[in-house]
Amino acid sequence: MAIKKQTTIPLNDRDVSWLSFNYRVLQEVKDTNVPLLARIMFMAIYSSNLEEFFKVRVAYHRSLKRLDKGAQKDFRVDPAEEINTIKRIVKEQQEELNHVFNQQIIPELRKYDVHFKHWSELTEDQSEFVQSYFKDHMLAFVQPVLLAKQSIRPFLTNAALYLAVSLGKKSEKPNKPLGKLKYAIVKVPSDYLPRFIELPTEHGHEIIMLDDIVRYNISGLFPGYKIIDSFSIKLTRDAELYIEDEFEGDLVEKIKVQLNRRNLGATTRFVYDKAMPEEMLQYMSETFHLKKDDLQPEDRYHNNFDFFKFPNFGLKHLHYAPMPPMRLKALTGKGILRKMKARDYLLHYPYHTYDHTVQFFEEAAADPNVTCIKIIQYRVARRSRIMEALIQAAQSGKEVVAFVEVKARFDEDANLQWSNTLKAAGVKILYSFPGLKVHSKLALVVRKEEHGEQLYSYLSTGNFHEKTAKLYSDLGLLTTDPRLTNEVRKVFKFLETSEQPAQPLQHLLVGQINLRAGLDQRINREIENAKAGKKARIILKMNSLEDPVIIKKLYEASEAGVQIDMIVRGICCLVPQKKDFSKNIHAISILDRFLEHARIFYFYDNGAAHIYLSSADFMRRNLNRRIETTFPIYDEAAKREIIDFLNIQLKDNVKARILDADMQNNYQKNNQPMPIRSQVEMYHYLKRKNQ
Repeated sequence: MAIKKQTTIPLNDRDVSWLSFNYRVLQEVKDTNVPLLARIMFMAIYSSNLEEFFKVRVAYHRSLKRLDKGAQKDFRVDPAEEINTIKRIVKEQQEELNHVFNQQIIPELRKYDVHFKHWSELTEDQSEFVQSYFKDHMLAFVQPVLLAKQSIRPFLTNAALYLAVSLGKKSEKPNKPLGKLKYAIVKVPSDYLPRFIELPTEHGHEIIMLDDIVRYNISGLFPGYKIIDSFSIKLTRDAELYIEDEFEGDLVEKIKVQLNRRNLGATTRFVYDKAMPEEMLQYMSETFHLKKDDLQPEDRYHNNFDFFKFPNFGLKHLHYAPMPPMRLKALTGKGILRKMKARDYLLHYPYHTYDHTVQFFEEAAADPNVTCIKIIQYRVARRSRIMEALIQAAQSGKEVVAFVEVKARFDEDANLQWSNTLKAAGVKILYSFPGLKVHSKLALVVRKEEHGEQLYSYLSTGNFHEKTAKLYSDLGLLTTDPRLTNEVRKVFKFLETSEQPAQPLQHLLVGQINLRAGLDQRINREIENAKAGKKARIILKMNSLEDPVIIKKLYEASEAGVQIDMIVRGICCLVPQKKDFSKNIHAISILDRFLEHARIFYFYDNGAAHIYLSSADFMRRNLNRRIETTFPIYDEAAKREIIDFLNIQLKDNVKARILDADMQNNYQKNNQPMPIRSQVEMYHYLKRKNQ
């Protein structure tokens, strides 16, 4: 049980909870009911998640560890202990992943005549192919370097694959021993070339890893030496951007400088083939100035996130059955702005097509009566029809304003590039606030009509990103309700002027204005109702729950008798189902083919049923250091749809895992007579409604 004892309230450890989430991804790799190619995809997701975790969270703990002991005494967790705990859990998970891949997935692929070939098993034709491929495509990238500890050590690129090679000098005398071993490194150019290369064969499909093509040709890189052995290595670096002072100077320029330094960060782990001899590992540690807690043994191959691009060989039946996004019948055809004046439209992604959101921007850009378009850009696709619509609007003379969050982690460069493109087209660009991130998902359109200005707004739980909208489960609202649109306008004014609204917001809950107080007020109302003997209930759906202040408030609500149901995809520091403080809190996590990304907050309020959608998770960073937007749903049909959605998810007995203090990730088995897989159920629910 990983409950922190240093805090005044019981909390699951944040990073152990995250590792428990990533284990739920690993459970999808293990699940034989998941289609084979989808299991391989989840293996890539698991590895990609872990890579980012080491670049950010482990880097954070390492930076704390470098502080003096006096500064560390006030930390909730000892950074050295935390790193050791993380390494232990990751090692156990990696061993499990490797076992599943080697003992289940590879044999399953063989059943469909897909075979991995070791470099020592190649036929004559395949040998010629591998030599030619190496010479024609790889030779320029492999960068062989003979190591010598007394010289300047070569730089290992962040998260790049290398082979560490042991070799001995050949002698003209055939029987003379090789003498003392030397060591070298050779880059595996998987950042330039596909990791999986299909070999010529007369039947089926045979694949060789790029690593093994290098191994096969390695002797030619070191003439005069005999190759003894080779082992995969990889170094992961701190990828956080360290901006010394966001309040002075040009923040954008500072971010550009830091982006250039991102791949030069301190070591967060050195992954190596566990078969590497101890003497060789010691040499590598001395050469690259590695400490013992930098070292992480793994299997023969690293960077499993390359399996995102694993070829499907036309075996599409080994992936999920298609669930094509549906077009909302009421929004079919043109005239989306006109239709919005009649009613609100709730969009469920990826079940509904994202074309409706794109259409909102494209029609606004083309409409001669639209005078202004405003948007918050946090993450967008590299090829984006929405951004193209903004460019078209600006070029046609409309006022277009884009708030660009250039501190969106790992999207900083893409956002800077888009901001330059938009600015060149005449879009007014607003950049990040010092010390804050703007994470709201809002857009506003102003149209000139007979009665005056009409406001149209799009509010969402997800980003304006056409690609991820096909993979992430999010909710979006198209509305002309003045209660919402007038306050969306106030949010944009706040972003443009940094001035708080003159009049308090009555409907939206906005970070840095009224979000924390608004959430507190609504939880307190449920507590008061429970104490008065009335029914009291809260349902919370989000990505992560970590903020200790709001967790304490939820414990208080549980003790008062409020029934709390939570659907938390990732981190959950709250400890549910404990007699002394959380007996009325039940929590699950759903992990399936789509990434659960929507944030929904439901408060029973004595039958009034208030529902909010939000860009914010219950994390300290969201509630303290970000501008987030939480917005109410007033349309009764939309409210009913969201309540049905929540109920379907709470009844999931196929993909829901129970969250508890022990973080065992046991699957929820309830008393439902039939299996309920919530994502599939929701797709068919919306399909029936759309007929």
